[in-house]
Amino acid sequence: MTQADGFKALVLDERNGRVSAAVRQATDDELPDGDVTVAVAYSDLNYKDGMILGGVGRLVKSYPHVAGIDFAGVVESSDSPDFRPGDPVILTGWRVGEVRWGGYAARARVKSDWLVRLPEGLSLHQSMAIGTAGLTAMFAVMALEAHGLSPDQEGEVLVTGAAGGVGSVAVALLDALGYTVAASTGRAGQHGYLRDLGAATVVERAELETPPEGPLGKARWRAAIDNVGGSTLAHVLATLMPGGACGAVGLAAGPELNTSVVPFLLRGISLLGIDSAFVPIARRVAAWNRLAAELPLDRLAAMTRTIPLSEVPCHGVEILQGKVRGRTVIDLGAG
Repeated sequence: MTQADGFKALVLDERNGRVSAAVRQATDDELPDGDVTVAVAYSDLNYKDGMILGGVGRLVKSYPHVAGIDFAGVVESSDSPDFRPGDPVILTGWRVGEVRWGGYAARARVKSDWLVRLPEGLSLHQSMAIGTAGLTAMFAVMALEAHGLSPDQEGEVLVTGAAGGVGSVAVALLDALGYTVAASTGRAGQHGYLRDLGAATVVERAELETPPEGPLGKARWRAAIDNVGGSTLAHVLATLMPGGACGAVGLAAGPELNTSVVPFLLRGISLLGIDSAFVPIARRVAAWNRLAAELPLDRLAAMTRTIPLSEVPCHGVEILQGKVRGRTVIDLGAG
């Protein structure tokens, strides 16, 4: 396909408050401004992508629109001295796929200072098997380490929502770094999957949704990465060991947090908000390089499935319903 022919894109449109999606030919004239054009090879599916595809939360303000908050590909043309045609690159964040056209198209045009070079040792496909989910997991680990977490400390590190994208990568990464991992899930039949990723124990989510019998529960977790929010996060905060910290990543159970200051005052715990949208490039590069060096790629493969662009709308519905396990990569070159 030549540039004059256009390129394949999953284009969203809105009519009477309903969002629809269809694969069609788009043209370069429809792309936003930017100094680098990328031939996109792969994108991925995140919970936020599911919200955008379903018109949930009004994350997109103007249509027609191309979703996809991540993509990986090869520079096609560049007006930036930092990138040349043929360079393999990754983009996550910066509200691409929300306020600007994103990764669900075979071509993207973006600002050069949003791009990260593909780390040595990773393929383009592997980078999207990691994607925003895995990058967020790495940011959470880095934040916990900055608060003193180390593998030689006693106690388990809890990961909630562990069968999802961030959770799956977090379990595999923490285990590879030498931590003892407890994984929590609300999905049936995932114990074997989580143990294969590296979880030493598996905790049912229902156990974490039961409030402690007071402002403090039994001190149980050295640290935690929470992907659920709501009552689960409140329970986790009340059961962290003294000096422990929790990296809060997701709001699947809603933004409300019914807790008190008691765990913070009497146990000196820390609640760390983890957001990957606008992290400076230097920190992104450091996180990507660590993922390439420290994440077991065999376990990454075990948590990943690959689909063509045409199947994205169906899987977007399923991720909102909690039916998507691990990571989903979208092959822009598939039929």
